[in-house]
Amino acid sequence: MELCKLFVLLLTAAEVMTVAPNAEALWVEIPTSGTKCLSEDIHSNVVVLAEYVVVGDEEHTQANVVPTISVKVTSPFGNNLHHKENVTHGQFAFTTTEAGNYLACFWMDNHAPGAKAVTIGIDWKTGINAKDWESVARKEKIEGVELELVKLEGIVQAIHENLEYLKNREAEMREVSEKTNARVAWSSVMSLGICLVAAVLQIFYLKYFFRKKKLI
Repeated sequence: MELCKLFVLLLTAAEVMTVAPNAEALWVEIPTSGTKCLSEDIHSNVVVLAEYVVVGDEEHTQANVVPTISVKVTSPFGNNLHHKENVTHGQFAFTTTEAGNYLACFWMDNHAPGAKAVTIGIDWKTGINAKDWESVARKEKIEGVELELVKLEGIVQAIHENLEYLKNREAEMREVSEKTNARVAWSSVMSLGICLVAAVLQIFYLKYFFRKKKLI
């Protein structure tokens, strides 16, 4: 029985590994003026970890000067989660309390004429990818195949939670769409009714006007 469960878990994990989110470093070019922002739609109660570092080009390396940037991370409701200025590297971590788009914005501090754009490396991890599996292995005293099975189980659970989140979002959007359609239908009926009433009143007024002028 246990062997059967193990086989089912391995099969399920193998199927979902192709769609499981992988944490990869992003390379973003920050212009000398303006702001470059990244966003991700994340549901509530999800751990987010991120690191960023300015990557200087050959000109900056030769001058032994690394440009500084400012960073601001906000929640869907506009709450400030992380804000740093005049830095070349940093990191932030938080657990989401609200579902929606989380925004991370970067901009250069130096706007001097002739300044060049810089590239930053961002390592953004969410959910299962942000979990410290080494600590889990030490705490649970597991290793090898057993640890890999725990990881795969976590991936399956994360995908299930994401599907439930998307399902709930789809239901909310459908409800909003249905309410909007109902309001548009009622608005159309009311507009048609107003037009009919206006037309009838106009006909009676014209009849009254013509009779008063003895034209009919």
